Amino acid sequence: MGKVQERKAKLHDRLIDVAEAQIIEGGLSTVKARDLARKAECALGAIYNVFDDINDLVMAVNARTFHKLGEAVSAAVKDAHDEGPNDQLIAMSKAYLGFAAENTDLWRALFDLEMSSESKVPEWYLAELAQLFTHIAHPLARLFPDLPRDELDLMVRALFSSVHGIVLLGLEKRISGVPRPQIEHMIAQVLSQIGK
Repeated sequence: MGKVQERKAKLHDRLIDVAEAQIIEGGLSTVKARDLARKAECALGAIYNVFDDINDLVMAVNARTFHKLGEAVSAAVKDAHDEGPNDQLIAMSKAYLGFAAENTDLWRALFDLEMSSESKVPEWYLAELAQLFTHIAHPLARLFPDLPRDELDLMVRALFSSVHGIVLLGLEKRISGVPRPQIEHMIAQVLSQIGK
C-alpha cells in the first residue's frame, strides 16, 4: 500500500470513529460534515475523497453497529444449543433489547438513515443485515422444518419487525409501548407462542 492509500485508509477509519462518537453523543441528526472535518482534523473536501456522501459514512458506522449487534445476539445463544427454539428466540430478543437500550443512538441510526429497499444499498451492508437475520432463521427453521425457504425468510423478517417494534415503542416511551421492565416479558409472551 502506497503512502497516499495509507493516508486515505487512516482518514477513512478516523472519520468512522468520529462519526460513531458523534452519533453516540447526540444521535444521527448531529452528524454534520463541517463538525466531522474539524474533529477528524481534515479538510471538508477530504471527507468526499473517502466517502461518497455523509450517508455513505453513516453506513460504514452502521456496519460496525450491525456487527456488534450480531455479536451480542450470537453470544446470547452461544451456549444455548440444548434449549428449545422458542427459548433461543427469547434469549436473542433480550440481547437485542439490551443492545438497543445500551447503544440507543447507534441502534437508531441503523433504521433512521434515509434508505429504503428500493435504494442502491451496498452488498456489504445487505450482508450485515442478512447475518443478523441468520441468527433468527436457525430456531425458526427448527420450529417449522417443512416451511419453504421464501416463507421462512418472510417469517424471519416478520418476527424481527415485531420484536423491533416492541423494543422501539418501549424505549421511546410511546403511548402504545410498555415500560422498560415489561418489554422483556411482552416479547417473551409473543415468542413463546410461536409454533404452538
